[in-house]
Amino acid sequence: MAHHEVLSPLPGTFYRRPSPDAEVFAKEGAIVKVGDVIGLVEVMKQFSEVQADAAGKIVRFLVENEDAVEPGQPLATIETA
Repeated sequence: MAHHEVLSPLPGTFYRRPSPDAEVFAKEGAIVKVGDVIGLVEVMKQFSEVQADAAGKIVRFLVENEDAVEPGQPLATIETA
């Protein structure tokens, strides 16, 4: 199996859910397709979606909810076919 890393598009704070009381966008083990939202990066109150750019199963998230992230930093690993 091949693995693909989803990278942060921007510097900021990574969120795994759309709001504090909501479910996470995607869990480890979830099957995702290209374009599925797996998180958000917030920069100065502007939220940008982080989308899966490969189809497959999310093996693990490499950062925690509300972690500071840098552009190009790996956020999650997707196992592709």
